[in-house]
Parts: sequence; structure tokens; C-alpha cells
Amino acid sequence: MSDPILEKRERIRRQSGLAQRVGYALFGAATILFFIGIFTNFSDALVQAIIGLLITGSVILAIAIQVGYAIRGAERHEEDSIAQRRRR
Repeated sequence: MSDPILEKRERIRRQSGLAQRVGYALFGAATILFFIGIFTNFSDALVQAIIGLLITGSVILAIAIQVGYAIRGAERHEEDSIAQRRRR
């Protein structure tokens, strides 16, 4: 890849994918802590950890998903532009 725009887009796609994995991992950790709390006892610290993980995971996922859709939209737009130029 020698096009700097394509290189930047690919780097952003990788970062977005990593952020999505981190966000889902935080949701998974919150779920595990929730079940630990069910079978033991919900302490204040455990509840705060669960809420913190859910909020952090939600923020990270929201941004990562939007960036992922933006990258796909840019690629779709570029492909459509190329197809229109070929038809002319």
C-alpha cells in the first residue's frame, strides 16, 4: 500500500477493531463480576467495579463502532466513485 490515505484508513480500522475487542472484554469482565456477586455477596466495591466496567466499555464501544462504520462508509463511497468514473 503506497497511498497514504489507504494506509491511514487501515491503521484506523485496526485501532477500531482493537477498541471493539477491549470494549467487549470490559463487558465480559462486568458480567463475570456480576455472577461472582450473585454467588457471593454484592459489596459496594464490586458494584462500583461492575458499573465502571459497563460505563467504560459502553463509551469505548460507541466510539469504536462509529469509527468502524465511518471507515466502511468511506470505502463504499470510494468504490462507488470509481464505478461511476468507469461508466463514463
